[in-house]
Amino acid sequence: MRITLSLLLAVAAFGQDRAPAIETIRKDEMKADLFFLASDAMRGRLTGSPEYALAAEWIAARYSRLGLRPVAPDGSFFHRFDLSLARLGDGNRLNFSYGPDARRVARQGEEFYPLIFSADAEARGTVEFRGFGITAPELGWDDYQGINLSQIVMIFDGEPAPADPNSVFDGLVTSEYANSLRKTLNAQAHGASAVLIVNPRMSAFATAARLYWPDKAPHLERYTLASYVDQIHIPALQISPAMASRILGREIGTVLEEAAKGPGRVKISSAATVDLAASLRRSVVADRSVVGKIEGSDPKLKDEAIIVSAHYDHNGADGAQIFNGADDNASGTVAVLDIAEAYMAAAQQGKRPRRTVIFAVWGSEERCCGPLLGSWAWVERPLWPLAQTAATINMDMIGRSEEVPEAGGPRFAGLKPQTAASNANSVNVMGYSYSADLAKAMQGANREIDLTLKMDYDNNASNLPRRSDQWPFLKRGVPALFVHSGLHPDYHTVNDRPERIDYGKVERIARLVYQASWDLAQSEARPKLDTPRRVPVPR
Repeated sequence: MRITLSLLLAVAAFGQDRAPAIETIRKDEMKADLFFLASDAMRGRLTGSPEYALAAEWIAARYSRLGLRPVAPDGSFFHRFDLSLARLGDGNRLNFSYGPDARRVARQGEEFYPLIFSADAEARGTVEFRGFGITAPELGWDDYQGINLSQIVMIFDGEPAPADPNSVFDGLVTSEYANSLRKTLNAQAHGASAVLIVNPRMSAFATAARLYWPDKAPHLERYTLASYVDQIHIPALQISPAMASRILGREIGTVLEEAAKGPGRVKISSAATVDLAASLRRSVVADRSVVGKIEGSDPKLKDEAIIVSAHYDHNGADGAQIFNGADDNASGTVAVLDIAEAYMAAAQQGKRPRRTVIFAVWGSEERCCGPLLGSWAWVERPLWPLAQTAATINMDMIGRSEEVPEAGGPRFAGLKPQTAASNANSVNVMGYSYSADLAKAMQGANREIDLTLKMDYDNNASNLPRRSDQWPFLKRGVPALFVHSGLHPDYHTVNDRPERIDYGKVERIARLVYQASWDLAQSEARPKLDTPRRVPVPR
């Protein structure tokens, strides 16, 4: 087998020694752990459930038994954060008029609804249309163009050119600039008294409203980080395209076409006066990620860290239906535990990593809105400085082989049909276009394990790069990779069970991540974060 120059350079830069005690990462141990964590008795580890709390305690107990050290200042293995849960209150309203004799009362659930992160507040005034509500001067886009407002602002949902692989944002992957909560914070920072958000492509608004605010509390609750909700002081409403057209006095589809061409292309100050209110009842749900460390041996490098991570939550149970979440993501969780055990076994042999290695098992990755709540909570209030975080390697669904059926539907959007057999030796690595150094380190770590590393999805309509816990790190300037053996038809169904896991593959992927993290921890150099390069869209 030929070894390419790039692989030789990667080995030289990030170490070439076999990681010590790598043989202690064994499939039998991980299988035993996974059969417990994804058992029917754990009932899918849903955020807020007793089983979810038990899973966190179990992981923390394993950390303690291994001899890991806490990262939290309180001496525990927990990074604590709060979630906000909203219910509709009384008094939500949206009225507008063009004068005393032309008042229009909008219907909640048919023409508008409050967003779950909205402040419990009201506003009255005229409306200023501000495109997509995005301020990104580094990308040459500013819908506010430095102007502070004192009005209600209307903005489009999403971002310009979402189907363009060469979009200045994140190509086909939905960027953080498209996040409605962040848009609301941006509008607030520019002086807006309220935000009206419209999705001009939405054809069945009433159906979407019922899904967003169902009559009965849903099995899968919609959460927001409480720290984000605390920052929002203005009301935020989603409105129908028809309502937006009435307020602006313009057909919303033509406005979208113009607004997508560039910032400031469309400037509309509506003659209508709008009177609105958002009324929500909130409760706080305490949550936690489980975090431990092995301290580095190098007097200088130990102040930098490599993070090895996964998430431990899943979708719980709905009556007798249990969503075990064996692959998603008990597989990644047990791999973190075995990698931590390998580091501690190496330390007992007198071989410690030069950098500190942090083992993080995030909470509430699955929960909307938006997801990745545990890892976002970390990057917003980290227990280890992001500036001193050299890299993150995140594992999510590493126990199966990618299988995309023909006509797989929206669950597999952007992915070409393929069989599990064709991917038996494959693992997807995402985040590669953000750091060439980190991608090469992963290739170098694969030198003995010899998996097929697929680097295909960084610019793909599947949105996979932003669907797991490495994403917040990338958005905060930390090189990060997502290791993922692929989607399959059992994903997010009751069939994601421990007896369907390929434990030999879990072992090999866990050894790959251990080797890569060890190489990064030993290296004098730390990987650089590049400007994301655009990659071809798989057809």
